[in-house]
Amino acid sequence: MGHLVGKDVYRKLGSKMDSMQVRVPWNEKLYEILKELYTPEEAEVYCKMPYALSSLDKIARVSGLDTEFLEKTLYSLCSKGLVIDIWVKGKYRYMPSPMVIGVFEFTMMRTGENTDSKHWARLFHQYLSDEDFIAANYKDGQRISPLRALPYESALGEHVEILDYEKATAIIEKADKFAIGLCSCRHEKMHVGEKQCDVPLEMCSSMGKSADYLIRNNLAREVSKEDALENLARSLQYGLVLNADNVQKNVSFICHCCKCCCNALAGISRFGYANAVVTSSFIAAVLEGCTGCGKCVQACPVDAIGVTDKEEKKAQIDTEYCLGCGVCTVQCPTKALVLKKRKQKVLHPENTFERVLLQSLERDTLPDLLFAHPEGMTPKLMKGMLGGFLRLPGMKRALMSDALRSRFLDRMKAMS
Repeated sequence: MGHLVGKDVYRKLGSKMDSMQVRVPWNEKLYEILKELYTPEEAEVYCKMPYALSSLDKIARVSGLDTEFLEKTLYSLCSKGLVIDIWVKGKYRYMPSPMVIGVFEFTMMRTGENTDSKHWARLFHQYLSDEDFIAANYKDGQRISPLRALPYESALGEHVEILDYEKATAIIEKADKFAIGLCSCRHEKMHVGEKQCDVPLEMCSSMGKSADYLIRNNLAREVSKEDALENLARSLQYGLVLNADNVQKNVSFICHCCKCCCNALAGISRFGYANAVVTSSFIAAVLEGCTGCGKCVQACPVDAIGVTDKEEKKAQIDTEYCLGCGVCTVQCPTKALVLKKRKQKVLHPENTFERVLLQSLERDTLPDLLFAHPEGMTPKLMKGMLGGFLRLPGMKRALMSDALRSRFLDRMKAMS
């Protein structure tokens, strides 16, 4: 233990994190974040962990680390949100947290003793507000984001069908455990003096195993289903975007995002990467009765609405950037805005396994996930990941272009 010291262990940690489903380009800003959050011992444990959920015994076997030391270190990492522990089949299993959704959010959700939120906020703000981070994940046209917009059900036009996984209320009704914690983005922006809204900090919703993880590690407080539904109602009052876990099954969180603070929304409005948040299956449409008052322009969280300068002023939707969230409809005094079904079907991965698979393939990290730690990857899991890609439905397989497949194969060759 300890053969990597100083900056070397943090450089290795940065490389490990960068090889996950969200890319994290290395620079001095990232180094400062990692040095602040991880002790050298914690950094080395993180680096030696398998990517997939693994038991303590398996991590000890793969890493060669003492079990007692490893258990203590993993407990510390989980309590800080730097490693995720999930109760599966009678025991805890652990996996390293990606930067997003993970290290950033969980760090800025921490409260109580031994927290330096103002300092952490400054470090994350310097790193995440730099275009290099968002570009590393979306500059090549990547379409799979950890977040997808949910439509306000009240914004839907007549006779528009909506599936359960697209309904915020249905997602909460299906869950069995609930937590509400600090919004990491608003918490960050508050400490750096950029929070312009009066939206409360404590609104971030989690469900199921994700809620259990946050509650156990004091990163959020347990609430009732009624509290979770009330939290949705508050979002409507504040005109917030509901951004959910980008999966159809077992949705684990709903973010309640404001225009001035959300880093993901800034990826669209500030840097122009339309896929930083995946749209809902709906899109805003302007009806007769629009007076061009401009209230929807102010309300749109990604600046996707303008007003025509013709004699008869009217709202105009930028279809490339519209999230289909419905926030604009809430502010329309003449009810001249509704959400309609998009003509082209929107891709939402079926589950977390599929989302991570697609994200990793798009970002050229799938070979790392499969082969960087072959001693920690069972033949069954490796076969499952490769088979998962081959079994993707036609629409999703079409997403994986020849260029993406070529890059994947080139990486495979380079690692052989």
